[in-house]
Amino acid sequence: MQPLSLYELNSLIRGLFDTHLAHSLWLQAELSEVREHNGHCYVEFVQKDAKGNGLVAKARGQIWARTWALLRPHFEQTTGQRLVAGMQVLVEVEPTFHEAYGYALTVTDMDPTYTLGDIARRRREILQQLEREGVLTMNKELPLPRLLQRIAVISSATAAGFQDFERQLHDNRYRLAFHTRLFPAVMQGSAVEESIINALNAIAADTSRWDAVIIIRGGGSTADLNGFDTLALAENVAQFPIPIITGIGHERDDTVIDIVSHTRVKTPTAAAEFLIHHQLQEWEHIADMADVVSRCATLTLQRQSGRLDMLTQQTRTATAQMLLRQQHRLDIAATRIDGASPDRLLRLGFSITRVNGKAVTSAAQVPPGSIVTTTLADGTLTSVTTDTPQP
Repeated sequence: MQPLSLYELNSLIRGLFDTHLAHSLWLQAELSEVREHNGHCYVEFVQKDAKGNGLVAKARGQIWARTWALLRPHFEQTTGQRLVAGMQVLVEVEPTFHEAYGYALTVTDMDPTYTLGDIARRRREILQQLEREGVLTMNKELPLPRLLQRIAVISSATAAGFQDFERQLHDNRYRLAFHTRLFPAVMQGSAVEESIINALNAIAADTSRWDAVIIIRGGGSTADLNGFDTLALAENVAQFPIPIITGIGHERDDTVIDIVSHTRVKTPTAAAEFLIHHQLQEWEHIADMADVVSRCATLTLQRQSGRLDMLTQQTRTATAQMLLRQQHRLDIAATRIDGASPDRLLRLGFSITRVNGKAVTSAAQVPPGSIVTTTLADGTLTSVTTDTPQP
């Protein structure tokens, strides 16, 4: 048998393709590679075994520039995602074979609703996995600190959203003070997961310094959100030891980390307003408490002043009554003293006899010839004794 050249063999195979696979068909597969070059999009389709470990089929594919210019915006608008590796897709393809380049699939159409369903399925699976692990709502259950002042920010340093957040927060009209520190991270593309996890690890090294974490992403396309829908990132956010607030800058869909974070807001400026509002409420609460304390203190002072006035009046009354009692006692004592005074006794006819200036109480104290002084009520008599006193 005459051997065939490689070109001849490939020509035969191309003939079979042209004969039996001349029409397009719909293909369901996973993308393992997606790259753009000169306006064209080159992909690699794969199919894995039932366990998802090994490949059972693989094929190259291409979407020519004119077709890609139509399919790309429709796909991204419908799914909110860029076409990236790891996605399940449903595409219309034309199988081709070229003698020099081999087998390839030319994509002519895509069904983005199929991919949208797969994205939703993957999100559900991640959330179900977190629920089985018992960590789904761990971050949501953390209490927000009364004062949210020390904020760790995860964002791109050059993102307009980060600048908007800083300006909105620090230039607030209430002059509330905040301390922020940026932990830079990539916020779109394949590096999102690893970059944000590294930032979270840096914050976790000293959580006592922070009251909350803000993850913000301003601007950019919603088609770059697939990096926020990974199991590893969701596990880190859900189990983080301090509250995480997300403001990733999209309104239509929640990413997985939006769902597991403590609080989700729409934009970076909304994240700043959330912090300002929380602080304002706290200061108003403190002002209300201060007013309550002031009013309670006033009432207490008023009550104590009333009691003091009452005690003062009671003291005055008791003092007056005591003085009256003491005056009465003094009057009685004075009467008694006056009744026993020598002058009164003298007026009653009694006299005082003295010898040599000393009062005499016995006749034996007065010998004959003594000079005796007798004091009466109205004067003094002096006499000399002549007889010996008789007992």
